[in-house]
Amino acid sequence: RIIVDLRLVRLAAALLTGAALGVAGLLLQTVIRNPLGEPHILGLNAGASLAVVATSALGLSLGAFPAGRPLTAACGAALLFGGVMALASAGRGGATPLRITLCGVALSAFASAVTAAILILDEQTLLAMRTWLAGDLAGLNWSTLQTALVPALIGLGVALLIAPRLNVLALGDKVALGLGVNLVQTRLLGLLAIALLCGAAVAVAGPIGFVGLVVPHVVRRLVTEDIRLALPLAAPVGALVLVLADIAARTLVAPQELATGAMTALVGAPLFIFIAARFFK
Repeated sequence: RIIVDLRLVRLAAALLTGAALGVAGLLLQTVIRNPLGEPHILGLNAGASLAVVATSALGLSLGAFPAGRPLTAACGAALLFGGVMALASAGRGGATPLRITLCGVALSAFASAVTAAILILDEQTLLAMRTWLAGDLAGLNWSTLQTALVPALIGLGVALLIAPRLNVLALGDKVALGLGVNLVQTRLLGLLAIALLCGAAVAVAGPIGFVGLVVPHVVRRLVTEDIRLALPLAAPVGALVLVLADIAARTLVAPQELATGAMTALVGAPLFIFIAARFFK
């Protein structure tokens, strides 16, 4: 019973969260054409966390619905990323990769600050969500995974549906328009898929970062830039990455245990610096 309720549920949580973040990261980098695109860096995780914490503190949680927390998190992720793109698009030059990254970091910091303020003012919410906000896979149950599975599957389905159009979009807006691709619809569907995937991941494990950065670069080295091939591969690669990170978090300082999010950050942050240095060189 202990194996089923503790070990297997933790493994299933790592598989679901890693797969969702891997696909979301690949989608995000493709939609905005930015190799630094990652849900944690661009603020989607922070927006999702803020939405869950704020609704919980205000007593407005959608907990009465089967997928309440994932949907709340998805709405927060979508709203914050919409703010990032609106801010990055303002002024001359439009939404360049550098602007998107800087706006994402800025709004992510703002959302994290608001989340921290809510937790300081509401001790009950802090006690309930302290472990979750650290990005940890401990203490989960099957019910949590079941509520997150549906949004994750819908997000994956939408991603696979628009994959052929994303291939054309990667050639540039002018080429895509010439080939009959509806740019607004494709990007909105991409945002919907990203928000659902991030919402599911954050609802399960909290704001785990950098999985969505590592996985797309690994997948592109294994296959070509063809999104139709890369998307189905991103899910198992993301799942494997997070399972390995969770194993390392549990064994590296045994008998103590690190948060899984801390382990992914230890590996992902240096990789982000390396990619950024090459991209903006």
